Amino acid sequence: MDSSEREAALAAMVLRVVDTNRYMTLGTVEADGLPRLTPVYYTHDAYRTFYWVSAPDARHSGNIAGQPAIRMVIFDSTTLPGKSDAAYLGATAHEVPASRLADECAVAFRSTPGGARPFAPEELTGELRLYRADVTEYGVHIRGSHPDFGTGIDKRAGVAAEAVARAAQRAHRPGA
Repeated sequence: MDSSEREAALAAMVLRVVDTNRYMTLGTVEADGLPRLTPVYYTHDAYRTFYWVSAPDARHSGNIAGQPAIRMVIFDSTTLPGKSDAAYLGATAHEVPASRLADECAVAFRSTPGGARPFAPEELTGELRLYRADVTEYGVHIRGSHPDFGTGIDKRAGVAAEAVARAAQRAHRPGA
């Protein structure tokens, strides 16, 4: 497997993990520098922008207001040990301002699989708000037993954003 095939396979892994799961662990930074980890239901737009709904007074929401650089991990916790994949995402996050809610809700709730319901903009100006994270970096968990990339030891591999974008275009183009 050459380097472009490897990159394409790793990007396809990102897409598969994102598409087959509904919750991610959101990592923000507390005022004391410690991590705050929070599970949230997510939707996404083209694997570049991730959305979730949270209370503005939740600690992770406050952390984002103070430090917008976040980390996210998506994985299937129901798989057996040695059988799972994970996607790691670095991003910059913010609360979607009220002036952008109509446009952003149209994108964020275009598809809400897994029994979730879409929110209307007027529902997201009080006790709940829409948050958006723009991905700045991608990575995947390579399990030690992976048939193509495993080395016997679990590790993390970076994935180029351009490779993820190409994989997304291929995955959603009819006949591709």
